[in-house]
Amino acid sequence: MKNDVVRSVCLFTDKPDQKAIERVDSLATRLSDEGFAVQTRRICTPKFELGKTTSEILKSSVLVCIGESSSNDIQKMIQSDQSISFHVDLTSAKIDEAATKPLFDLIRNKPSATFDFAFVFNNAKSSPYFPSAEYERNGFAIGLQPTDLSEGCASLEEWFEKTKESWKRICELFENDPDFLGIDSSVAPLFEGKSSLINFVKRLGMNFSESVTTDTYLRITEFIKKQNPKPIGLCGLMLPCLEDFELAEEYENGNFSIERNVFLSLHCGLGIDTYPIGVDEKPKRVAEILRLVQGLSNKYKKPLSVRFVSDGKAKIGEKTNFKNQYLKDVKVRRL
Repeated sequence: MKNDVVRSVCLFTDKPDQKAIERVDSLATRLSDEGFAVQTRRICTPKFELGKTTSEILKSSVLVCIGESSSNDIQKMIQSDQSISFHVDLTSAKIDEAATKPLFDLIRNKPSATFDFAFVFNNAKSSPYFPSAEYERNGFAIGLQPTDLSEGCASLEEWFEKTKESWKRICELFENDPDFLGIDSSVAPLFEGKSSLINFVKRLGMNFSESVTTDTYLRITEFIKKQNPKPIGLCGLMLPCLEDFELAEEYENGNFSIERNVFLSLHCGLGIDTYPIGVDEKPKRVAEILRLVQGLSNKYKKPLSVRFVSDGKAKIGEKTNFKNQYLKDVKVRRL
């Protein structure tokens, strides 16, 4: 069907081998045959050995996430030319400047990998979205790009009905598959136009700044949490600063400060996502933000994450050059 977009079909497996590749390929084919446009095929596995168990998977163009990682894993990935998604769980950690080391190591040594890395708090298992994906058991989960379904909709309710229809079709397609874990109903916007959440907000007659102090985003999150027939993973509102290109424009115009991002994340979102950071930003400032997000996540028992991205060169006040089709280049602001 038009605008039915699957952002991620993700297989969770403890055996990342050729059979896993064939399995995720077959799932993607079933969705395509049903009329869904499948953007990415993914595998999340705890059985990771850099350069060995993942080599055949990476050659297949299947994206890989290993979930929570140690400092040793991170150093290996910095030295590798392979692209692997991963995160560090700070839910119960003492957060000081030392806790920011993984991020700044990546910025200095492999800045492209900041796109594949996040700090997480009270993370939800089995989300098909990277880099938050965390293995809990074998099976597969599906994440959509439901913003595309907003094309032609004059209200949130119209969009909700189209989204429910997509969920229903997926559940019917896999209802007899015991490996089907569910649908992560997170709203994952991308690029511009119909795929951008901010574009939809504007089509509803609001500018972004006005929308922040309405119940718009609360209504969206209530819908995706309560109406999803088979929920799994995060099921929240994503506000990826540089992936939603029209949100990136709001950032450049000063309308998406880190404070506003945290405010929205607290009542409807999933944290700080693809938010630009200058190479000269102070670790102390990042630690302060991480402590705040940790405190809010623990207080409200809410999954939150922090994903800062850098091109390894742009300082505060300079324009980025990510060379990444999923990230819009912007002039970096101080956190």
